[in-house]
Amino acid sequence: MTGNGEIILVFDCGATNLKAVAISPKGKIVAWASFPNSPTSQRKGRPEWLIWDLEEIWRKLCLASKKVLEIVDPRNIRAVTVATWGADGAPMKKDGSLTYPAISWQCPRTVETAKKIEEKISPWDIFQITGYQITPFNTLLRLIWLRENVPEALDEAYTWLMMPGLITYRLCREFHIEPTSASTMMAMDLKSRDWSDQMLELAGLDSSFFPEWTEPGQIVGYVTEEAEKECGVPSGVMVTAGGHDTQFAFFGSGARMDEAILSSGTWEILGLRSDSFNPTRSAFENGLIYEADVQPGLWNPQLLMMGSGVLEWMLNKVFPEKTSEKYDLMIKEAGREKAGSDGVIFIPSFVRETGPAKKYGLLGTILGLTLRTSRGQLLRSALEGLSYQLRHALEVLKTEVPIEIRGIRIVGGGAKNPLWNQIRADVTGLSIITTEQKEYTALGAAFASLIGIGYYESLDDVRKHIISDERRFEPSNKEIYEEYFKRYIKALDTLKNYYQ
Repeated sequence: MTGNGEIILVFDCGATNLKAVAISPKGKIVAWASFPNSPTSQRKGRPEWLIWDLEEIWRKLCLASKKVLEIVDPRNIRAVTVATWGADGAPMKKDGSLTYPAISWQCPRTVETAKKIEEKISPWDIFQITGYQITPFNTLLRLIWLRENVPEALDEAYTWLMMPGLITYRLCREFHIEPTSASTMMAMDLKSRDWSDQMLELAGLDSSFFPEWTEPGQIVGYVTEEAEKECGVPSGVMVTAGGHDTQFAFFGSGARMDEAILSSGTWEILGLRSDSFNPTRSAFENGLIYEADVQPGLWNPQLLMMGSGVLEWMLNKVFPEKTSEKYDLMIKEAGREKAGSDGVIFIPSFVRETGPAKKYGLLGTILGLTLRTSRGQLLRSALEGLSYQLRHALEVLKTEVPIEIRGIRIVGGGAKNPLWNQIRADVTGLSIITTEQKEYTALGAAFASLIGIGYYESLDDVRKHIISDERRFEPSNKEIYEEYFKRYIKALDTLKNYYQ
Protein backbone atom coordinates (compact mmCIF):
# COMPACT_ATOMS: atom_id res chain seq x y z
CA MET A 1 0.00 0.00 0.00
CA THR A 2 1.25 3.46 -0.87
CA GLY A 3 0.44 6.88 0.51
CA ASN A 4 -0.93 8.75 -2.49
CA GLY A 5 -2.46 11.80 -0.81
CA GLU A 6 -6.12 12.70 -0.86
CA ILE A 7 -8.41 10.84 -3.25
CA ILE A 8 -12.04 10.55 -4.30
CA LEU A 9 -13.24 6.97 -4.73
CA VAL A 10 -15.71 6.57 -7.59
CA PHE A 11 -17.90 3.54 -8.14
CA ASP A 12 -18.20 3.79 -11.92
CA CYS A 13 -20.89 1.32 -12.91
CA GLY A 14 -21.52 0.47 -16.53
CA ALA A 15 -23.83 -2.08 -18.09
CA THR A 16 -20.78 -4.16 -19.07
CA ASN A 17 -18.17 -3.28 -16.42
CA LEU A 18 -18.23 -2.35 -12.74
CA LYS A 19 -15.24 -0.29 -11.58
CA ALA A 20 -13.82 1.29 -8.49
CA VAL A 21 -11.56 4.20 -9.44
CA ALA A 22 -9.37 6.24 -7.08
CA ILE A 23 -8.77 9.77 -8.40
CA SER A 24 -6.57 12.52 -7.01
CA PRO A 25 -7.74 16.16 -6.86
CA LYS A 26 -5.40 16.81 -9.81
CA GLY A 27 -7.36 14.35 -11.95
CA LYS A 28 -4.83 11.52 -11.81
CA ILE A 29 -6.07 7.92 -11.80
CA VAL A 30 -4.25 6.52 -8.78
CA ALA A 31 -5.71 3.00 -8.87
CA TRP A 32 -8.64 1.12 -10.32
CA ALA A 33 -10.17 -2.34 -10.47
CA SER A 34 -12.94 -3.75 -12.64
CA PHE A 35 -15.29 -6.72 -12.90
CA PRO A 36 -17.69 -7.63 -15.73
CA ASN A 37 -21.38 -6.85 -15.46
CA SER A 38 -24.46 -8.09 -17.30
CA PRO A 39 -28.18 -8.44 -16.65
CA THR A 40 -29.67 -11.77 -15.69
CA SER A 41 -32.83 -13.54 -16.78
CA GLN A 42 -35.81 -13.16 -14.47
CA ARG A 43 -36.76 -16.73 -15.46
CA LYS A 44 -40.17 -17.82 -14.10
CA GLY A 45 -41.50 -18.59 -17.55
CA ARG A 46 -40.12 -15.46 -19.23
CA PRO A 47 -36.40 -16.04 -19.90
CA GLU A 48 -36.25 -13.00 -22.19
CA TRP A 49 -37.13 -10.70 -19.26
CA LEU A 50 -33.90 -9.18 -17.96
CA ILE A 51 -33.16 -7.75 -14.53
CA TRP A 52 -30.14 -6.61 -12.55
CA ASP A 53 -28.97 -8.65 -9.58
CA LEU A 54 -28.18 -5.80 -7.18
CA GLU A 55 -26.58 -8.11 -4.64
CA GLU A 56 -24.16 -9.33 -7.30
CA ILE A 57 -23.45 -5.78 -8.46
CA TRP A 58 -22.75 -4.68 -4.88
CA ARG A 59 -20.55 -7.74 -4.27
CA LYS A 60 -18.41 -6.97 -7.34
CA LEU A 61 -18.15 -3.28 -6.46
CA CYS A 62 -16.98 -4.25 -2.98
CA LEU A 63 -14.35 -6.58 -4.46
CA ALA A 64 -13.18 -3.81 -6.80
CA SER A 65 -13.07 -1.34 -3.93
CA LYS A 66 -10.97 -3.66 -1.78
CA LYS A 67 -8.53 -4.23 -4.65
CA VAL A 68 -8.11 -0.46 -5.01
CA LEU A 69 -7.59 -0.12 -1.27
CA GLU A 70 -4.72 -2.61 -1.44
CA ILE A 71 -2.91 0.17 -3.32
CA VAL A 72 -4.46 3.28 -1.80
CA ASP A 73 -4.44 4.04 1.92
CA PRO A 74 -8.15 4.06 2.95
CA ARG A 75 -7.40 6.94 5.32
CA ASN A 76 -6.78 9.17 2.28
CA ILE A 77 -10.33 8.87 0.95
CA ARG A 78 -12.04 12.27 1.18
CA ALA A 79 -15.35 11.11 -0.31
CA VAL A 80 -16.96 8.29 -2.26
CA THR A 81 -19.51 8.73 -5.06
CA VAL A 82 -21.41 6.64 -7.61
CA ALA A 83 -22.01 7.06 -11.37
CA THR A 84 -24.04 4.56 -13.38
CA TRP A 85 -25.91 4.07 -16.63
CA GLY A 86 -29.31 5.74 -16.89
CA ALA A 87 -32.97 4.66 -17.13
CA ASP A 88 -32.85 1.79 -14.61
CA GLY A 89 -34.06 1.81 -11.03
CA ALA A 90 -36.25 -0.08 -8.57
CA PRO A 91 -38.97 0.37 -5.93
CA MET A 92 -37.70 0.10 -2.35
CA LYS A 93 -39.23 -0.35 1.10
CA LYS A 94 -38.19 1.83 4.03
CA ASP A 95 -35.97 -0.99 5.33
CA GLY A 96 -33.98 -1.00 2.07
CA SER A 97 -35.46 -4.16 0.57
CA LEU A 98 -36.78 -4.10 -2.98
CA THR A 99 -40.42 -4.79 -3.77
CA TYR A 100 -39.48 -5.75 -7.35
CA PRO A 101 -36.13 -6.38 -9.08
CA ALA A 102 -34.43 -3.63 -11.08
CA ILE A 103 -35.59 -4.16 -14.68
CA SER A 104 -32.78 -3.80 -17.22
CA TRP A 105 -33.00 -1.30 -20.06
CA GLN A 106 -32.33 -4.31 -22.33
CA CYS A 107 -35.56 -6.05 -21.23
CA PRO A 108 -38.28 -6.19 -23.93
CA ARG A 109 -41.27 -6.28 -21.57
CA THR A 110 -42.17 -2.60 -22.11
CA VAL A 111 -42.25 -2.65 -25.91
CA GLU A 112 -46.05 -2.78 -25.93
CA THR A 113 -46.24 -0.21 -23.13
CA ALA A 114 -44.25 2.19 -25.33
CA LYS A 115 -46.80 1.80 -28.11
CA LYS A 116 -49.81 2.26 -25.82
CA ILE A 117 -48.59 5.43 -24.08
CA GLU A 118 -49.33 7.38 -27.26
CA GLU A 119 -53.02 6.71 -26.61
CA LYS A 120 -52.77 8.84 -23.45
CA ILE A 121 -50.30 11.56 -24.45
CA SER A 122 -48.64 12.45 -27.73
CA PRO A 123 -44.91 11.90 -28.22
CA TRP A 124 -44.61 15.59 -29.10
CA ASP A 125 -46.16 16.63 -25.77
CA ILE A 126 -43.84 14.24 -23.94
CA PHE A 127 -40.84 15.80 -25.69
CA GLN A 128 -41.89 19.35 -24.78
CA ILE A 129 -42.23 18.42 -21.11
CA THR A 130 -39.40 15.94 -20.55
CA GLY A 131 -37.00 16.51 -23.45
CA TYR A 132 -37.27 12.80 -24.18
CA GLN A 133 -38.31 10.65 -27.10
CA ILE A 134 -40.33 7.49 -26.51
CA THR A 135 -38.12 4.41 -26.43
CA PRO A 136 -39.05 1.09 -24.81
CA PHE A 137 -36.47 1.46 -22.04
CA ASN A 138 -37.78 4.78 -20.66
CA THR A 139 -38.11 4.44 -16.88
CA LEU A 140 -41.63 5.80 -16.82
CA LEU A 141 -42.72 2.91 -19.03
CA ARG A 142 -41.33 0.51 -16.41
CA LEU A 143 -43.37 2.32 -13.75
CA ILE A 144 -46.51 2.09 -15.90
CA TRP A 145 -45.81 -1.60 -16.56
CA LEU A 146 -45.50 -2.26 -12.82
CA ARG A 147 -48.71 -0.34 -12.13
CA GLU A 148 -50.58 -2.43 -14.69
CA ASN A 149 -49.00 -5.82 -14.01
CA VAL A 150 -47.55 -5.86 -10.47
CA PRO A 151 -49.31 -2.96 -8.69
CA GLU A 152 -48.29 -4.23 -5.26
CA ALA A 153 -44.66 -3.54 -6.15
CA LEU A 154 -45.45 0.19 -6.15
CA ASP A 155 -48.13 0.13 -3.45
CA GLU A 156 -45.82 -1.58 -0.95
CA ALA A 157 -42.79 0.57 -1.78
CA TYR A 158 -41.66 3.57 0.24
CA THR A 159 -39.84 5.19 -2.67
CA TRP A 160 -38.16 4.67 -6.02
CA LEU A 161 -34.39 4.97 -6.46
CA MET A 162 -32.46 5.15 -9.69
CA MET A 163 -29.38 2.96 -10.02
CA PRO A 164 -26.94 5.53 -8.50
CA GLY A 165 -29.30 5.88 -5.55
CA LEU A 166 -29.60 2.12 -5.07
CA ILE A 167 -25.83 1.73 -4.77
CA THR A 168 -25.39 4.91 -2.72
CA TYR A 169 -27.97 3.53 -0.27
CA ARG A 170 -25.73 0.51 0.33
CA LEU A 171 -22.93 2.90 1.30
CA CYS A 172 -24.75 5.25 3.66
CA ARG A 173 -28.34 3.96 4.17
CA GLU A 174 -29.79 7.26 2.93
CA PHE A 175 -32.42 7.73 0.21
CA HIS A 176 -31.68 10.24 -2.52
CA ILE A 177 -32.35 11.07 -6.16
CA GLU A 178 -30.60 13.64 -8.31
CA PRO A 179 -31.57 15.33 -11.60
CA THR A 180 -29.04 13.75 -13.99
CA SER A 181 -30.32 10.20 -13.62
CA ALA A 182 -33.91 11.34 -13.05
CA SER A 183 -33.80 13.19 -16.36
CA THR A 184 -33.40 9.80 -18.09
CA MET A 185 -36.79 8.67 -16.70
CA MET A 186 -39.10 10.60 -19.08
CA ALA A 187 -40.83 11.85 -15.93
CA MET A 188 -39.33 15.30 -15.26
CA ASP A 189 -40.44 18.78 -16.20
CA LEU A 190 -36.97 19.39 -17.53
CA LYS A 191 -37.20 23.16 -17.81
CA SER A 192 -37.91 23.50 -14.08
CA ARG A 193 -35.51 20.67 -13.09
CA ASP A 194 -38.37 19.08 -11.14
CA TRP A 195 -40.98 16.32 -11.47
CA SER A 196 -43.81 16.52 -13.98
CA ASP A 197 -47.12 15.78 -12.27
CA GLN A 198 -48.67 15.09 -15.68
CA MET A 199 -46.11 12.40 -16.53
CA LEU A 200 -46.14 10.76 -13.09
CA GLU A 201 -49.94 10.53 -13.15
CA LEU A 202 -49.61 8.11 -16.09
CA ALA A 203 -48.18 5.60 -13.59
CA GLY A 204 -50.55 6.56 -10.80
CA LEU A 205 -47.77 8.32 -8.87
CA ASP A 206 -46.88 11.78 -7.61
CA SER A 207 -43.68 13.50 -6.52
CA SER A 208 -44.12 12.40 -2.87
CA PHE A 209 -43.12 8.89 -3.96
CA PHE A 210 -39.55 10.06 -4.56
CA PRO A 211 -36.84 11.36 -2.22
CA GLU A 212 -36.06 15.06 -1.98
CA TRP A 213 -33.76 16.32 -4.71
CA THR A 214 -30.01 16.21 -4.12
CA GLU A 215 -27.69 17.92 -6.60
CA PRO A 216 -24.60 16.09 -7.91
CA GLY A 217 -21.67 16.52 -5.56
CA GLN A 218 -23.77 17.35 -2.50
CA ILE A 219 -23.27 15.25 0.62
CA VAL A 220 -25.88 12.49 0.93
CA GLY A 221 -24.56 10.80 4.07
CA TYR A 222 -21.60 8.94 5.50
CA VAL A 223 -20.26 5.42 5.02
CA THR A 224 -21.79 3.09 7.60
CA GLU A 225 -19.91 0.53 9.68
CA GLU A 226 -21.73 -2.22 7.80
CA ALA A 227 -20.59 -0.82 4.43
CA GLU A 228 -17.02 -0.52 5.73
CA LYS A 229 -16.98 -4.25 6.46
CA GLU A 230 -18.24 -4.99 2.94
CA CYS A 231 -16.28 -2.57 0.73
CA GLY A 232 -13.36 -1.46 2.90
CA VAL A 233 -14.10 2.27 2.81
CA PRO A 234 -13.78 3.62 6.37
CA SER A 235 -17.03 4.44 8.16
CA GLY A 236 -17.65 8.16 8.45
CA VAL A 237 -16.27 8.99 4.98
CA MET A 238 -18.55 11.42 3.13
CA VAL A 239 -20.82 9.95 0.45
CA THR A 240 -21.70 12.49 -2.24
CA ALA A 241 -24.45 12.38 -4.85
CA GLY A 242 -23.34 10.95 -8.17
CA GLY A 243 -25.63 10.35 -11.14
CA HIS A 244 -25.83 9.45 -14.81
CA ASP A 245 -22.55 8.46 -16.46
CA THR A 246 -23.14 10.39 -19.71
CA GLN A 247 -23.50 13.73 -17.96
CA PHE A 248 -20.43 13.08 -15.85
CA ALA A 249 -18.42 12.15 -18.95
CA PHE A 250 -19.51 15.49 -20.47
CA PHE A 251 -18.61 17.29 -17.24
CA GLY A 252 -15.25 15.54 -16.88
CA SER A 253 -14.22 15.97 -20.52
CA GLY A 254 -13.20 19.57 -19.98
CA ALA A 255 -15.24 20.60 -23.02
CA ARG A 256 -15.86 24.28 -23.48
CA MET A 257 -19.30 25.61 -24.26
CA ASP A 258 -18.39 25.88 -27.97
CA GLU A 259 -17.27 22.25 -28.20
CA ALA A 260 -19.50 19.27 -28.85
CA ILE A 261 -18.81 16.12 -26.84
CA LEU A 262 -19.01 12.66 -28.36
CA SER A 263 -19.21 9.85 -25.83
CA SER A 264 -18.19 6.95 -28.05
CA GLY A 265 -18.69 3.32 -27.11
CA THR A 266 -21.14 0.62 -28.14
CA TRP A 267 -23.53 3.55 -28.39
CA GLU A 268 -22.51 7.08 -29.29
CA ILE A 269 -23.98 10.16 -27.68
CA LEU A 270 -23.26 13.51 -29.30
CA GLY A 271 -24.13 16.38 -27.02
CA LEU A 272 -23.47 19.87 -25.75
CA ARG A 273 -23.51 21.68 -22.44
CA SER A 274 -26.05 24.41 -23.16
CA ASP A 275 -27.73 27.16 -21.15
CA SER A 276 -31.00 26.80 -23.09
CA PHE A 277 -33.79 24.22 -23.18
CA ASN A 278 -35.63 24.69 -26.45
CA PRO A 279 -37.64 21.58 -27.42
CA THR A 280 -38.73 22.58 -30.93
CA ARG A 281 -40.77 20.53 -33.36
CA SER A 282 -37.79 20.08 -35.68
CA ALA A 283 -35.61 18.92 -32.77
CA PHE A 284 -38.28 16.35 -31.93
CA GLU A 285 -38.55 15.12 -35.51
CA ASN A 286 -34.77 14.83 -35.78
CA GLY A 287 -34.49 12.58 -32.73
CA LEU A 288 -32.90 15.06 -30.30
CA ILE A 289 -33.22 14.45 -26.56
CA TYR A 290 -32.41 16.71 -23.60
CA GLU A 291 -31.10 15.69 -20.19
CA ALA A 292 -30.24 17.69 -17.08
CA ASP A 293 -26.59 18.74 -16.87
CA VAL A 294 -24.53 18.17 -13.74
CA GLN A 295 -24.79 21.92 -13.10
CA PRO A 296 -28.20 23.53 -12.46
CA GLY A 297 -29.15 25.99 -15.19
CA LEU A 298 -27.55 23.89 -17.93
CA TRP A 299 -28.95 21.16 -20.16
CA ASN A 300 -27.42 18.48 -22.39
CA PRO A 301 -29.10 18.41 -25.82
CA GLN A 302 -27.91 15.19 -27.44
CA LEU A 303 -28.52 12.49 -29.97
CA LEU A 304 -28.23 8.80 -29.13
CA MET A 305 -27.07 6.58 -31.98
CA MET A 306 -25.25 3.35 -32.61
CA GLY A 307 -21.46 3.47 -32.34
CA SER A 308 -18.85 0.74 -32.08
CA GLY A 309 -21.62 -1.83 -31.67
CA VAL A 310 -21.88 -1.57 -35.45
CA LEU A 311 -18.15 -2.20 -35.82
CA GLU A 312 -18.39 -5.23 -33.54
CA TRP A 313 -21.18 -6.57 -35.76
CA MET A 314 -19.05 -5.97 -38.85
CA LEU A 315 -15.99 -7.62 -37.34
CA ASN A 316 -17.98 -10.68 -36.33
CA LYS A 317 -19.38 -11.03 -39.83
CA VAL A 318 -16.29 -10.47 -41.98
CA PHE A 319 -13.43 -11.68 -39.78
CA PRO A 320 -13.47 -15.50 -39.52
CA GLU A 321 -10.00 -15.34 -37.95
CA LYS A 322 -9.94 -16.19 -34.28
CA THR A 323 -7.68 -13.44 -33.03
CA SER A 324 -7.69 -10.83 -30.32
CA GLU A 325 -6.20 -8.39 -32.82
CA LYS A 326 -9.29 -8.08 -35.04
CA TYR A 327 -9.65 -4.40 -34.20
CA ASP A 328 -6.06 -3.61 -35.20
CA LEU A 329 -6.51 -5.60 -38.41
CA MET A 330 -9.65 -3.61 -39.18
CA ILE A 331 -7.80 -0.30 -38.84
CA LYS A 332 -4.93 -1.57 -40.97
CA GLU A 333 -7.09 -2.93 -43.80
CA ALA A 334 -9.55 -0.02 -43.78
CA GLY A 335 -6.65 2.44 -43.72
CA ARG A 336 -5.33 1.05 -47.03
CA GLU A 337 -8.57 1.93 -48.84
CA LYS A 338 -9.32 5.28 -50.46
CA ALA A 339 -11.84 7.77 -49.14
CA GLY A 340 -15.34 6.81 -50.22
CA SER A 341 -14.73 3.03 -50.10
CA ASP A 342 -15.17 2.72 -53.88
CA GLY A 343 -18.78 3.88 -53.67
CA VAL A 344 -19.94 1.60 -50.84
CA ILE A 345 -22.37 3.46 -48.53
CA PHE A 346 -22.99 2.07 -45.06
CA ILE A 347 -26.06 3.33 -43.15
CA PRO A 348 -25.62 2.41 -39.45
CA SER A 349 -29.29 2.70 -38.41
CA PHE A 350 -29.30 -0.63 -36.56
CA VAL A 351 -31.79 0.72 -33.98
CA ARG A 352 -34.31 2.69 -36.01
CA GLU A 353 -35.80 4.61 -33.06
CA THR A 354 -32.53 6.44 -32.39
CA GLY A 355 -30.14 8.84 -34.06
CA PRO A 356 -30.56 11.59 -36.65
CA ALA A 357 -31.95 9.10 -39.20
CA LYS A 358 -34.88 8.31 -36.88
CA LYS A 359 -37.31 10.39 -38.96
CA TYR A 360 -36.53 8.28 -42.03
CA GLY A 361 -37.54 5.06 -40.27
CA LEU A 362 -34.54 3.22 -41.72
CA LEU A 363 -32.77 0.04 -40.72
CA GLY A 364 -29.08 -0.71 -41.23
CA THR A 365 -28.26 -0.82 -44.93
CA ILE A 366 -25.21 -1.35 -47.18
CA LEU A 367 -25.36 0.06 -50.72
CA GLY A 368 -23.00 -0.15 -53.70
CA LEU A 369 -21.63 -3.69 -53.33
CA THR A 370 -19.88 -5.27 -56.32
CA LEU A 371 -17.84 -8.40 -56.89
CA ARG A 372 -14.76 -6.19 -56.47
CA THR A 373 -15.75 -4.96 -53.00
CA SER A 374 -13.02 -5.89 -50.54
CA ARG A 375 -13.20 -6.55 -46.85
CA GLY A 376 -11.20 -3.39 -46.22
CA GLN A 377 -13.72 -1.34 -48.18
CA LEU A 378 -16.57 -2.78 -46.12
CA LEU A 379 -14.75 -1.90 -42.94
CA ARG A 380 -13.88 1.62 -44.11
CA SER A 381 -17.47 2.16 -45.28
CA ALA A 382 -18.65 1.33 -41.75
CA LEU A 383 -16.26 3.91 -40.26
CA GLU A 384 -17.39 6.43 -42.88
CA GLY A 385 -21.08 5.65 -42.32
CA LEU A 386 -20.70 6.23 -38.59
CA SER A 387 -18.92 9.50 -39.39
CA TYR A 388 -21.70 10.60 -41.78
CA GLN A 389 -24.16 9.82 -39.00
CA LEU A 390 -22.05 11.98 -36.67
CA ARG A 391 -22.09 14.91 -39.10
CA HIS A 392 -25.84 14.48 -39.60
CA ALA A 393 -26.31 14.62 -35.81
CA LEU A 394 -23.99 17.63 -35.63
CA GLU A 395 -26.10 19.52 -38.15
CA VAL A 396 -29.20 18.83 -36.04
CA LEU A 397 -27.43 20.24 -32.98
CA LYS A 398 -26.24 23.30 -34.92
CA THR A 399 -29.78 23.99 -36.07
CA GLU A 400 -31.42 23.56 -32.67
CA VAL A 401 -28.87 24.99 -30.23
CA PRO A 402 -27.60 28.59 -30.60
CA ILE A 403 -23.93 27.73 -30.16
CA GLU A 404 -21.16 27.98 -32.74
CA ILE A 405 -19.46 24.59 -32.54
CA ARG A 406 -15.71 24.84 -33.13
CA GLY A 407 -14.63 21.28 -32.37
CA ILE A 408 -15.67 17.85 -31.13
CA ARG A 409 -14.13 16.39 -27.99
CA ILE A 410 -14.32 12.59 -27.98
CA VAL A 411 -14.37 10.44 -24.86
CA GLY A 412 -14.77 6.70 -24.40
CA GLY A 413 -13.40 3.65 -26.18
CA GLY A 414 -14.20 5.01 -29.64
CA ALA A 415 -11.67 7.80 -29.09
CA LYS A 416 -8.77 5.33 -29.36
CA ASN A 417 -9.08 4.68 -33.12
CA PRO A 418 -6.85 7.17 -35.00
CA LEU A 419 -8.20 6.24 -38.45
CA TRP A 420 -11.79 6.75 -37.31
CA ASN A 421 -10.84 10.07 -35.68
CA GLN A 422 -9.26 11.31 -38.91
CA ILE A 423 -12.33 10.30 -40.94
CA ARG A 424 -14.51 12.08 -38.39
CA ALA A 425 -12.45 15.25 -38.84
CA ASP A 426 -12.58 14.98 -42.65
CA VAL A 427 -16.35 14.38 -42.75
CA THR A 428 -17.35 17.05 -40.19
CA GLY A 429 -14.75 19.62 -41.18
CA LEU A 430 -13.99 20.20 -37.48
CA SER A 431 -11.09 19.52 -35.16
CA ILE A 432 -11.41 16.20 -33.35
CA ILE A 433 -9.88 16.40 -29.87
CA THR A 434 -8.83 13.44 -27.76
CA THR A 435 -6.66 13.02 -24.67
CA GLU A 436 -4.86 10.15 -23.01
CA GLN A 437 -7.42 10.26 -20.21
CA LYS A 438 -9.83 7.33 -20.53
CA GLU A 439 -11.98 7.45 -17.39
CA TYR A 440 -14.01 10.58 -18.07
CA THR A 441 -17.14 9.41 -16.26
CA ALA A 442 -15.17 8.72 -13.09
CA LEU A 443 -13.24 11.95 -13.55
CA GLY A 444 -16.42 14.00 -13.90
CA ALA A 445 -17.98 12.34 -10.86
CA ALA A 446 -14.82 13.03 -8.84
CA PHE A 447 -14.79 16.69 -9.92
CA ALA A 448 -18.45 17.13 -8.90
CA SER A 449 -17.64 15.55 -5.55
CA LEU A 450 -14.60 17.79 -5.01
CA ILE A 451 -16.74 20.86 -5.77
CA GLY A 452 -19.51 19.58 -3.51
CA ILE A 453 -17.20 19.13 -0.50
CA GLY A 454 -15.59 22.53 -1.07
CA TYR A 455 -12.19 21.44 -2.37
CA TYR A 456 -12.79 23.42 -5.58
CA GLU A 457 -15.16 26.33 -6.13
CA SER A 458 -16.34 25.48 -9.65
CA LEU A 459 -15.53 23.56 -12.83
CA ASP A 460 -13.51 26.56 -14.03
CA ASP A 461 -11.50 26.31 -10.82
CA VAL A 462 -10.96 22.59 -11.50
CA ARG A 463 -9.66 23.33 -15.01
CA LYS A 464 -6.96 25.60 -13.57
CA HIS A 465 -5.46 22.64 -11.71
CA ILE A 466 -5.82 19.86 -14.27
CA ILE A 467 -3.23 19.27 -16.98
CA SER A 468 -4.16 16.94 -19.82
CA ASP A 469 -2.28 16.25 -23.04
CA GLU A 470 -4.51 16.74 -26.06
CA ARG A 471 -4.26 15.27 -29.54
CA ARG A 472 -5.99 17.01 -32.42
CA PHE A 473 -7.06 15.57 -35.76
CA GLU A 474 -7.55 18.30 -38.35
CA PRO A 475 -9.59 17.93 -41.59
CA SER A 476 -7.53 16.91 -44.64
CA ASN A 477 -10.10 15.40 -47.06
CA LYS A 478 -13.00 17.76 -46.41
CA GLU A 479 -13.81 18.43 -50.09
CA ILE A 480 -13.89 14.74 -51.03
CA TYR A 481 -16.13 13.83 -48.14
CA GLU A 482 -18.47 16.75 -48.80
CA GLU A 483 -19.65 14.97 -51.95
CA TYR A 484 -19.88 11.58 -50.27
CA PHE A 485 -21.94 13.03 -47.41
CA LYS A 486 -24.43 14.45 -49.94
CA ARG A 487 -24.75 10.95 -51.42
CA TYR A 488 -25.37 9.55 -47.93
CA ILE A 489 -28.20 12.01 -47.26
CA LYS A 490 -29.66 11.32 -50.70
CA ALA A 491 -29.64 7.59 -49.89
CA LEU A 492 -31.58 8.25 -46.66
CA ASP A 493 -34.18 10.24 -48.61
CA THR A 494 -34.52 7.53 -51.23
CA LEU A 495 -34.74 4.60 -48.81
CA LYS A 496 -37.36 6.08 -46.50
CA ASN A 497 -40.06 5.12 -49.00
CA TYR A 498 -38.87 1.50 -49.00
CA TYR A 499 -39.07 1.10 -45.21
CA GLN A 500 -42.42 2.88 -44.76
